[in-house]
Amino acid sequence: AVEETELLQKLYHLLEAKGFQTRIEGVELLQDLCKTSPQLISTNIVQIFDYFGLRISDSHKKVKQRALDVLAEITGGLKDALNPVIIGLVEGITKNLNSKDPRVRAA
Repeated sequence: AVEETELLQKLYHLLEAKGFQTRIEGVELLQDLCKTSPQLISTNIVQIFDYFGLRISDSHKKVKQRALDVLAEITGGLKDALNPVIIGLVEGITKNLNSKDPRVRAA
C-alpha cells in the first residue's frame, strides 16, 4: 500500500509539473500503469483523472496531443472504471475538436 501511494504521488507530481516534458512523462507513466496496474488506476480513477483531465486541455500542444493519444489507448482497458469521470473527459475531448492544430484534432 505504501508503494502504491508513493507511485500515485509521483504520478500526480509529474502531471501537475511546470515543465511540459515532465507533464508528458506523467502522461506516459499513467499509460504504463494502466498496462501494469489496472486495478490501482481503477481504484483511484477519480483522483487520477482530476490531474490527467487537465492534460487533455493542456496549454502545450505536445502534452495535449500525447494525453489524447494515451486516452484513446487506455480507454479500452479501463472500460467501466471510467464511468465516474466520463463527463469530464467528454468535455475535454470536445474542446479539442475545434483545435487549430490538426494533430490535436486528429488525436
